[in-house]
Amino acid sequence: MAVYTEVPFGEAAALAERLDLGVLTQLRGIQGGIENTNYFITCVRGDLAREYVLTIFERLDFSQLPFYLHLMRHLAQGGIPVPAPRADAQGEILHRLQGKPAAVVDKLSGRSELSPGLVHCQAVGACLARMHLVGRDFHMQQPNLRGLPWWNETTPVVLPYLDTPQHDLLVAELAYQNHVATLPAYRALQRGPIHADLFRDNVMFEGDTLTGFFDFYFAGCDTWLFDLAVCLNDWCVQHTNDGRDGQHDAPRAAAMLAAYQSVRPLTAAERELLPAMLRAGALRFWLSRLWDWHLPRDASLLQPHDPSHFERVLRARLAQPVGEVAAMLEPARTGVPA
Repeated sequence: MAVYTEVPFGEAAALAERLDLGVLTQLRGIQGGIENTNYFITCVRGDLAREYVLTIFERLDFSQLPFYLHLMRHLAQGGIPVPAPRADAQGEILHRLQGKPAAVVDKLSGRSELSPGLVHCQAVGACLARMHLVGRDFHMQQPNLRGLPWWNETTPVVLPYLDTPQHDLLVAELAYQNHVATLPAYRALQRGPIHADLFRDNVMFEGDTLTGFFDFYFAGCDTWLFDLAVCLNDWCVQHTNDGRDGQHDAPRAAAMLAAYQSVRPLTAAERELLPAMLRAGALRFWLSRLWDWHLPRDASLLQPHDPSHFERVLRARLAQPVGEVAAMLEPARTGVPA
C-alpha cells in the first residue's frame, strides 16, 4: 500500500462529509504493499473518533472496481469479517478523488500476525473456507486478473532480467501450469470468488482471535484451491534470512488444512492437484514480484518486495515429495477442530 497519488486534505475532508463520517482530522499515508494509494483517515463525530481506510486505485478502473467493493459488502453481510465499503447518500460505494477511483472502508481492529502459530493458521483456514461458501451466491463475475493469462503475458517481459537458472525455472514452470490447466481434474475444481492475496499482512488478529480479512483488490473468480495454496505458501513456510527461507512448515500447514476442511472438505480433484496449485501460487507471486522489482513505478513510499523469496518457495515446492503434501491432508479426516 504505497502512496502514488497525493490527496489534498480538503478533498479528503469533502469526501468524508459526503459519506457522513464526520469531520476529518487526520490523513496519513500507509507504507507497504505495491498496488494502490492508501491512507488512514480519522473522522470525529461528536466525542467519537473513528478510523477508516481510504484507497485510491492506481491500476484498476471504474469498470472493474464494483466487483471488489460489492464482493466485500456481500461477504460482510454474510458474516465474514471484512471491511465494509462506505456509501454516500445515493448508496454509491465507488467514489472519485484526484480524477481516480476511490473507496473508503471501515478499519479493522487488531494487528497482523507476522509470526503465526498453529492457532492463527487454524483461524485463517476455517475463515477462508467460510468465505468461499458465503461467496457461492455472489452474482457478479470477474476473472482473477493475475491468473494464468497474466502469467503468460508477463513472463516474456521479465525473462530478459533473469539469469539462466531463473530463466529456465520460469519457462519450465509456466509450461507445466499451462499443462495443468488442460487436465480434467483441474476443470473439476470448485470455483467462486477468491481473495487471491491472503498473506499474513492482510489478516488482522486481536490476540489469537481473527478480526478480519482485508485488501480484496486482487480478488476474482478462480479455483478455491488456488486461494488456499496462496495462504499455505505464506502462512506455512519459513520466513528467515538463512537457507531455510521458503521451506515448508508441516505442522502449520496441517493445522490450516484441517481447519479449512472442518468447514469445507476438499474434493478428490482438489486433493490430487494441491501440489500443482502450491507451485502455481509460488509462481504467481514470484512473477509479480519480478515485474515490480525490475519494472517499478514511481511512488513516494514504494518499497517493492524482493522476488527471491518466492523463487525459493517455488523451488521448495518442486522438491517437495507428493506424499508429504498428501500427509498434510490426513489429519482432517480425524476431525481436528478449527
